[in-house]
Amino acid sequence: MRRSINILNNTDWLTVGIYLVLVILGWINIYAAVFDEQHESILDLSQRYGKQLIWIIAAIVLAIAIFLIDTKFYSFFAYIIYALSILLLIGVLLLGEEIHGARSWFQIGSLNLQPSEFTKIATSLALAKYLSSYNLKIKSFQATAWILAIIFSPALLIAIQPDMGSSLVFIAFIIVAYREGFSDVILILGVIMAVLFFLALLLDKLIIFVVIIGLALLVYWMLSRSPKKTFIAAVLIVVPAGLLYLLSRLELIVINSYYIILLAVAVALPFYLIFAYRKRIWNIYLILLLVVGSAAFTFSVDYVFRNVLKEHQQHRVNILLGLESDPLGLGYNVNQSKIAIGSGGFAGKGFLQGTQTKFDFVPEQSTDFIFCTVGEEWGFLGTSIVIGLFLFLLIRLIKIAERQRSDFSRIYGYGVVSILFFHFAVNIGMTIGLLPVIGIPLPFFSYGGSSLWAFTILLFILVRLDATRMELLK
Repeated sequence: MRRSINILNNTDWLTVGIYLVLVILGWINIYAAVFDEQHESILDLSQRYGKQLIWIIAAIVLAIAIFLIDTKFYSFFAYIIYALSILLLIGVLLLGEEIHGARSWFQIGSLNLQPSEFTKIATSLALAKYLSSYNLKIKSFQATAWILAIIFSPALLIAIQPDMGSSLVFIAFIIVAYREGFSDVILILGVIMAVLFFLALLLDKLIIFVVIIGLALLVYWMLSRSPKKTFIAAVLIVVPAGLLYLLSRLELIVINSYYIILLAVAVALPFYLIFAYRKRIWNIYLILLLVVGSAAFTFSVDYVFRNVLKEHQQHRVNILLGLESDPLGLGYNVNQSKIAIGSGGFAGKGFLQGTQTKFDFVPEQSTDFIFCTVGEEWGFLGTSIVIGLFLFLLIRLIKIAERQRSDFSRIYGYGVVSILFFHFAVNIGMTIGLLPVIGIPLPFFSYGGSSLWAFTILLFILVRLDATRMELLK
């Protein structure tokens, strides 16, 4: 009995309070988004807002149940929970219900459950378990491989469904690994790949290759501090490129400009390798690897963009980058969402007074685009309050994570922060047109049982771990 009292006394009730406020605000806005005058009661179980109430009650029951489980359970069974989640992802591919072109759901009677939402919890636990292992050398090749496998194995299975939005969420776990001392190189490579991906869509490949080579020469000069060696390195590229360009101008050969740069690099590569070996300039190997890898990745972007991404995803990226304009087609959701948010003005049109909402101009307004309901009916003040609540919650969770005595609890805490931040930032970003529409819910706000339950479990495991953090000192 005393132990139960201690847990309640040590529970971070401020975090619990923010959670309840967000859930209630979400429920009210779901009611506004799908309001039907023939079903005015917010308790009407035949409507989405009535069903959401049932899921909210079930979520609170889940939160209470989490407090009844000993904290050692989460660490001890972390890998088993992760393995079960992987099996569920495989199972949904074989036996799941196909909805909107994705086989992502198990249908149990009238209830649809999405395993990918709960896999985020399992991955948080497994990553925390591995990163808190005794004497782990996180920058070693073996550790790096295991970390990436834990993070991206479920992401790959989810992408196969296909549900690219949910699979991209797992990128957020890199933040957790980086907080624990993960190699900077992996993070830098990830950023470079993301930048190259968008540049390859926006710019001509020739410009990109020239910039890559120019940056490589600049880095080499900074490392070697030798203008002479840098000049020689530049000549090894410029001379074969110049000769190939001259031959193409004389129409002796037919070749695209960017292939001239690639062939010049290929011709110069053996000279670079011999030069680096003889002069013992080992940094040049890494620079060459980055140049060749960047060039290969840039060429692969076109294939990935056209053959891996779905057609509607290609259009969404093009619309975001300004390469296409489709306000009545794939850009319709975002366009109407921005109109709804903008029409709210400073204080909003008032509860249930949103015209964009009332006339169903914004598809998926109770799920992925729930934030535009807040913008239209509550205006700048309402959206500021909602964003402020989320930011306050995230800051609070970082504080909770940092005060943990257990490595496992701290790492898990950062997993919670990373997942919630990714969902919060991307959902609002796509609602206001800053990011592509990838179809992920706003935590605690969007309609849906799977997402609400998953976010609730994710959060309250951390609250439970925090409530007994002092026991490690005894």
